[in-house]
Amino acid sequence: MTEIARMEIRSLKEFYRLMAATREVRLEAVSAILDGGEPPVEAAESLENALAALRGLPHEDGKARLDLDGERTVLADLTYETTELDKDIVYFRQGEKALLDRLAEDHPALPEEVERLAEPLAGKRFTTFITDRDGTTNNYCGRYRSSVQSAYNAVFLTRFARARVDNPVFITSAPLSDFGILDVSVNPEHSFIYGASKGREFLDLSGNRRAYPVDPDKQALLDRLNAELTLLLERPGYERFGLIGSGLQFKFGQTTVARQDVTGSIPEEESRSFLKAVSGLVRQIDPDNENFRIEDTGLDIEIILTIEGEGGVKDFDKGDAIRYLTGELGIDMADGPHLVCGDTASDLPMLAAVREMCPKETACLLVTQKDDLARRTREACPQALIAPVPDVLVALCNRLAQEEE
Repeated sequence: MTEIARMEIRSLKEFYRLMAATREVRLEAVSAILDGGEPPVEAAESLENALAALRGLPHEDGKARLDLDGERTVLADLTYETTELDKDIVYFRQGEKALLDRLAEDHPALPEEVERLAEPLAGKRFTTFITDRDGTTNNYCGRYRSSVQSAYNAVFLTRFARARVDNPVFITSAPLSDFGILDVSVNPEHSFIYGASKGREFLDLSGNRRAYPVDPDKQALLDRLNAELTLLLERPGYERFGLIGSGLQFKFGQTTVARQDVTGSIPEEESRSFLKAVSGLVRQIDPDNENFRIEDTGLDIEIILTIEGEGGVKDFDKGDAIRYLTGELGIDMADGPHLVCGDTASDLPMLAAVREMCPKETACLLVTQKDDLARRTREACPQALIAPVPDVLVALCNRLAQEEE
């Protein structure tokens, strides 16, 4: 059993090592719970020690101060890390009912929301459950590298996948590994299909990796861009963008660099200035806009290699991911029902692709509190369900799994 001793941390590297250790503890505890047992006592003690280490950091304006290189420090909002550790400790120490009560403290309407959403999904077994991760099944974190999945989240989602789904699929813009979704996930192996880099690469249920083919000339341009971005982030004033949010991620067929995080730690003027610098770099390498497309989410700058589409070149989106991945896996998408979940406009092409293949038996659940996005989703899928926060969705999954049992 992996154990975390009481410790004091001060640097960003120590922080990331600590969060990686919590992943190992949670992974072992999740396996024990899903095998019908209880989480080891050492698991709760280890997470309590990790939480104490985070709370013991010096704070400034509500954020933890972490040493960067011996000379500079960074301020980090650790709300996600501390909150998820706290919820897992409640889960391990007091059980599932206490955890659900804890979730309801944060979201008082959670029990009613879960029952409302469960009604139209009751009794169904899904051919596919296709979902985004961050903001959909996972609460948002200020840094991808420390966004380790909580144990309760993994237990609830895996129960649902095993009980009610034939093909459970994550599709995320993060890389598959080094550093990617596999490095922050706590779900047991062979429980989910992981489509990463917006589905250009994936890991199937047997553990086999496959990838969408990339033109060698385009890959050479992407390699050049990655080298230039690395140099850009080494300049004074720009290094912080590699430390916040998604940081700098080299994905399969695309690159992501953060320009802001969910806590708004970067002044807007500086964030926009960085967006302008990155956009200028892309234009310098691809002046005719033939090879790259830029997607600005407001938090991340996604630089995506184009592919050939019906109307010419286009960026690879989650709709393309659905068509590629389901074809590779041999899933008969005409045979529903399907459940598609997301939280941003970038997930709508995913929904459209599934509905195109199975218009009558595709259900959709969007996690959002934005009226405009909810309206657009209902236009794409009239029977769309709306959840306010990810914890409502994962509690719903647990509720549906228990119904099957």
